[in-house]
Amino acid sequence: MTASRAPKWLKPAVDFGPLAVFMGLYWLKGLLPATAGLMAATAVALILSFVFTRKVALMPLVTALVVGVFGGLTLWLNDETFIMMKPTIVYGLFAMVLGGGLVLNRPTVKAVLGEALRLDDAGWRTLSLRFCLFFAAMAALNEVVRHVATMDVWVLWKVPGSMVLTFVFMLFQMPMVRRHMPDETVSAGE
Repeated sequence: MTASRAPKWLKPAVDFGPLAVFMGLYWLKGLLPATAGLMAATAVALILSFVFTRKVALMPLVTALVVGVFGGLTLWLNDETFIMMKPTIVYGLFAMVLGGGLVLNRPTVKAVLGEALRLDDAGWRTLSLRFCLFFAAMAALNEVVRHVATMDVWVLWKVPGSMVLTFVFMLFQMPMVRRHMPDETVSAGE
């Protein structure tokens, strides 16, 4: 089954299932069971993605590796610091990859969103720069929240908070995206 023929529930389950498991288990059982649940749900999400599409996207794979390492350290050392650092590491890696792509004149966002979105070269560069800066800001914000807030506040920041900020950020990109769509793409959508 190809990605285009994958069940409609697959992408939301892969993208949001592990976070829902983490948040639910955190409020029911605490951080360590939530971390174990996040690790298991992330592995299941990757397996489901592979079973239905015969491939695993790079970003979920990198995230799964970081979840495995930092979740494992959290459980092994019984230290919440490691799982709280995971978003900083993931966001930082994304910012570095996007920044490196810009330096090499290869807008990395195009490799990720190229099938779903058509932009001219200037649009891809602008979107890559904005995502690079956004992920760098999210990494810094996670560090601030994890150092000054309680664990409960950090969990709320991580699961619904960071998702809402990402959604709002993406909404604010729409005018620029629309300006950089090739004419035939804009005409076909109207």
